[in-house]
Amino acid sequence: MQLIRVGGTALNQTPLDWNGNRDRIVAALREARERGVAVLCLPELAISGYGCEDAFQSPGLHRMAVRVLAEILPETRGIVAALGLPVRFESSLYDSVCLVADGKVAGFVAKQYLAGDGIHYEPRWFRPWPRGRRGMVEVDLGEGPQRVPFGDLRFDVGGVRIGFEICEDAWAASRPGSDLAARGVDLILNPSASHFAFAKEEVRRRLVLEGSRAFGVTYVYANMLGNEAGRAIYDGSVLLASVGQMLAEGRRFSFADRVLTDAVVDLDVARLSQARLSVGASADVEAPVVVPFSLPAASQLSPPRMLRDAWETGPHVKEEEFARAVALGLFDYLRKSRSRGFVVSASGGADSSAVACLAALAVRFASAELGGSAAACRLGCEEKGADGEREPQVEQLVNATLSCVYQATANSGSVTRAAAEGLARGLGATYHEFDVEAIVGRYTHLVESALGRSLSWQTDDLALQNIQARVRSPGVWMLANVSGALLLSTSNRSEAAVGYATMDGDTSGGLAPIAGIDKAFLRSWLGWMEHYGPQGVGPLPALEAINAQQPTAELRPPEASQTDEADLMPYAMLDLIERFSIRDKQMPLEVWERLCGELPEQPPRQLAAWTERFFRLWCRNQWKRERYAPCFHLDDENLDPKTWCRFPILSGGFDRELAELRAVAGL
Repeated sequence: MQLIRVGGTALNQTPLDWNGNRDRIVAALREARERGVAVLCLPELAISGYGCEDAFQSPGLHRMAVRVLAEILPETRGIVAALGLPVRFESSLYDSVCLVADGKVAGFVAKQYLAGDGIHYEPRWFRPWPRGRRGMVEVDLGEGPQRVPFGDLRFDVGGVRIGFEICEDAWAASRPGSDLAARGVDLILNPSASHFAFAKEEVRRRLVLEGSRAFGVTYVYANMLGNEAGRAIYDGSVLLASVGQMLAEGRRFSFADRVLTDAVVDLDVARLSQARLSVGASADVEAPVVVPFSLPAASQLSPPRMLRDAWETGPHVKEEEFARAVALGLFDYLRKSRSRGFVVSASGGADSSAVACLAALAVRFASAELGGSAAACRLGCEEKGADGEREPQVEQLVNATLSCVYQATANSGSVTRAAAEGLARGLGATYHEFDVEAIVGRYTHLVESALGRSLSWQTDDLALQNIQARVRSPGVWMLANVSGALLLSTSNRSEAAVGYATMDGDTSGGLAPIAGIDKAFLRSWLGWMEHYGPQGVGPLPALEAINAQQPTAELRPPEASQTDEADLMPYAMLDLIERFSIRDKQMPLEVWERLCGELPEQPPRQLAAWTERFFRLWCRNQWKRERYAPCFHLDDENLDPKTWCRFPILSGGFDRELAELRAVAGL
């Protein structure tokens, strides 16, 4: 047997945080060395951060990344590590990983397949590296310029052969791993920055397991962790597999800066498996980069270490993933933006209640994992225990971090007021009530005086609704400003699709944590929160008053019995039309025909009317989506025009296509 310990560390990095990124990498290297890890894989672009956007185009960024690499090198004594950074070669920039061994750079491997779909824009900054090409790049690591191997490389480190697939490389139809298997590598390292999406982890597991089996190798996958740059959330997945067997899986959604997962592998087992594979001979005639360093051996095999939480195999995986992903996204956004708490304008309805729950969960999860004092430090809280010395209780931290504000007008009812207060108390949040009816009246009188007439619900319905939402914004913004807190917008994706939100009203905020999720799921999730809740937290009975209501903007007089679905259409229908039209890129007639096929119990004319209403509202309200606060990416149905779903602000509005629909449906 030839035993070595391999590992992967998930890191919570920040773009352009050179000192912080360096220090977290150094801490990861030291921890790995203490555990006897011989080969350590760190996430993609860990030195610079993955989400640098157009800053990648700056030559100064490339130079700084190399300088930081040089600062890290002394910490790699006695270990082999993969460190990601952008590297300029000839006239182009490449997403690269540097293999370092015992304090020296062995070479740079460049990414071959770039992610250019969805929220990824890698081809804007990087170039794909041609398979099989090699070169030499000149870098200055503090001792003058030196030439280092660069490109499609494999390495021989003391007789252990190492190759790379960098993130998207593993998702391509023609994976580099097939060539690496033909070249006889023992280990494939995969530094990744793979954003979270529902159910995506199962796909990753299949890629890693199948890669290890098909290529006859030990495969080490290490992903980014946390809310790195604002919108994308990384779950920190670390997967270690050997010849089709999963050896270790790390915990996801950690609130720590780093999470190490490691295992001892027998290289001879992988070599035997590879010898039995029917892989063609490699066309590669160039020798590997030889590194004269003997990897430290391990003493014995370790049993598989599956650190997955029980919820990952339970019946409510999507609900748990949503709670943990958004809570982690909120926690990191708060601390990295240097805000001091969350403020939510609580209406007593589903959306604001979901946002408040997620903000409280961020505090609870962080406190449970890090401890009260560490969580308080990261949250910017000064709260201490009752005697000033003990760990602060989670209830204290929630109260110090989250403020909920109910803002009443003449059209607000006792049910929503009681629901908002009950939820805030149930969460442990600070609760305030503002009566803004007098402000509504003053604005109304101001406009009536200018127009020389009275405003009425018969002639000015929309304006009278919107002013109520808008006057709620200044006060809650002021409260957030006074405390240096982050105001959270409460709009969801279903509302964003049709513009059912008041700009500078309920869209006000610096972050829109639920703008990437549909209303139907949110209502279902709140029901789950009421009765079950996340593992380790439990149910929240105070949500009963929220879940018992029909969603309503509560902006018309009570006798109007206003509900969201009466204003729009059933939310389940809205979400279905949105998927067909936006996600699947189908035209109005195609959407209608698909609805008729899937919902035969619904009158075709009604389905056509809803379809037309959706398309007209979608086109009319693109300008609103352009102005939404940043939101989190959670699945492939995101409507964020800055990262996923681009649509013109001005358009023909599908007039011809809708006329065709009306003619066929007989409207």
